[in-house]
Parts: sequence; C-alpha cells; structure tokens
Amino acid sequence: MTPSPRMVALFWAAIFLVLLYAINRLGSVLVPFVAGFGIAYFLAPLVDRLEHWRWSRNLAALAVLVAFVLIIALIVLMLAPLVEVQVTELAKVAPTAMDQGRHVVQQLVQLARERLSPADVDKLRAMIGNWSSAVLGWAATVAKDVLSSGVALANLLSIIFITPLVAFYLMRDWHGFVAHVESWIPREYVATVRRQAETVNQTLAGFIRGQILVGFILAVWYAATLSVVGTQFAIVIGLLIGILSFIPIIGSAIGFVLAMGLTLVHTPTWMAAGSVLVIFAIGQTVEANVLSPKLVGDRVNLHPLWVIFALLAFGKLFGFLGVLLALPAAAVTGVLVRFGMSRYRESPFYDPHQTPTRKRS
Repeated sequence: MTPSPRMVALFWAAIFLVLLYAINRLGSVLVPFVAGFGIAYFLAPLVDRLEHWRWSRNLAALAVLVAFVLIIALIVLMLAPLVEVQVTELAKVAPTAMDQGRHVVQQLVQLARERLSPADVDKLRAMIGNWSSAVLGWAATVAKDVLSSGVALANLLSIIFITPLVAFYLMRDWHGFVAHVESWIPREYVATVRRQAETVNQTLAGFIRGQILVGFILAVWYAATLSVVGTQFAIVIGLLIGILSFIPIIGSAIGFVLAMGLTLVHTPTWMAAGSVLVIFAIGQTVEANVLSPKLVGDRVNLHPLWVIFALLAFGKLFGFLGVLLALPAAAVTGVLVRFGMSRYRESPFYDPHQTPTRKRS
C-alpha cells in the first residue's frame, strides 16, 4: 500500500524532531564527531585520488590525515608566538581602546543628529542596537558554551583524540558510509534524493572552500597593510577578520572597529584614521567585486542574510555545535526550499490551468 502524502510528511517531521532533540541533548558529545565528519568530507577526495593511484584505502586515509595534522600543527607553531604576544598586549590596552572607540561613536552619533531628523536617528539607533544585541548574544552563547564544555579538560581531550579517529574511519569507509545511508531512503525517492544531495554537496563545498580562500587572502591583506601603517596588533586583527569572514559584514565591521580604535589610541591623527579607512575600503571593495564572485560565486545560492540568520539561530539553539552545523544546515535547507518551490510551481495548486507535468522520481 502506498502511504499518503500526509503520512510521509508526518514521518519525516518526526525524524526531524527526534534529530533536533538528540542534537540538543548530546551537543558537547557530538562536537568531535561533527568536526571529524567535516574533516573527512573535505579530505575524502584526496583519499580517492591516492586510491586511484593504487594506494590501499587504509594507507591513503592515514597519509592524508597525518599530512593534514602536520600542516595544522606547523601553522599553529608559526603563528602561536606572535599571536600570544599580541593578545597579551591587547588585553592591557583594551580598556583604553574601548574608551577611544566609544568617543568616536559618540562623535558619529552627534554628526548623525546634525544631519538627520530625530525620527531617522531613532530608527538608526534601534537598528544598530538590535543587530548589536543579536551578534553579542550569539557570541556570548558560543563563548559560554566553549568555556563551560568545549575547553573543559575531558571535552578538549575528546576533540584532540576522537576527532582524528572519526576522520580516519570516515575517510577509509566513506563510500560504504554513503551507500549505507542511501540504503535507508525509500526506494521511490532514491533518484530525487541523489540529485538533491549532489546539489547540497556542490553548494556546501563551493561555499566553504571558496570562503576559506577568501578568509586567508583577507587575513594576509589586513595583517600586512595594518602593520605597514603602524596599527598595533595587526596580526591578531587580520586573523580575526579572516576567521570571521564567513559571517557577511560582521567580521569586517568588528575588525574595522578594533583597528580604528587601536590606531587612534596609538596615533590619534586624521592621517592614521584615514589610512585605516582606505585599507578597509580597498579590502571590502576587492572582496565584494573580485574575491567573493570569483572564489565563492553566485552558484552556491547562499544569500548573506541566510548565512547570518543560520549562524545566529543555530548558535543560540545549540551553542558551539550549532555554529559547526549552521552552514551545512543552511545549505541543506536552501536546497530543499528551492526544490519544494519548484515542485509547488509545477503543481495544480499553484496554477490549476497549467498542463500537469510528468511525475518524477
């Protein structure tokens, strides 16, 4: 007997609710597994390439994982001393920088009052306040989750030791894992799910791989140019902007406020402030018109507002684990929504007068 559409919808809704409940209850436990899955997802093609060159799957997975760990360790060893020194110094001058930044903001508000009507000023203040509260709330939730569970000794050890194991076994058994998951899908919908899964894969891989390159280029640009103009802690600011570059606008805005505040504390001149402004103007122009279109591209179909919403929502609901899951969830949801809308527009419910389309599997 073929199940009714209502039964199918109820079944998948129940699966979805159970999944959300499990994520909520097992958040800290799932972090090393989600991290290991992410590593395996991006490194599995390299394992496939080595296997194609007649390496054994076990040896290929081990070699790729060891190379990955060594590269990460080398980067950390190279940057850790510089970052440690700058972070220590930053903690000392942060109160002064915050006061200077507050003074600059007050000047900008005063300028806005002179140029805008009281109603427009109130709207601008409310908008900035809402965005600031949302971003700070998300950051506080993530930081609290990291400090309370992610950096606890047991969880830290689990991330260090379990994540590589999870990544190794998933890379070794990747094709079997995919085939096993596919075997759970109702046979009538296998072809459709395969097509949507491929779309999700292209969307997610294109976005994250491109965004990593964008973040790296931005980190180098801001660290180098801010160092040239004499901004303190330029390396820390550049790394922060690079890491946060996957959050549209927010990462650059935070970096700009930090750079401007620290520059004005150390060199309170219009020339220094203008230099920082020019650096960020060039960086944002190149990112918006060259880097993001070329390296990320419109093909990924992840709108910046959707990315911001996913990060805020999942960070609020699931903490640090939610941040890890936000982009995959955004990609999957976007693909499913577009697929659902395409089917809706082909249905008689959307247009009773259109010619019915042939049923697709």
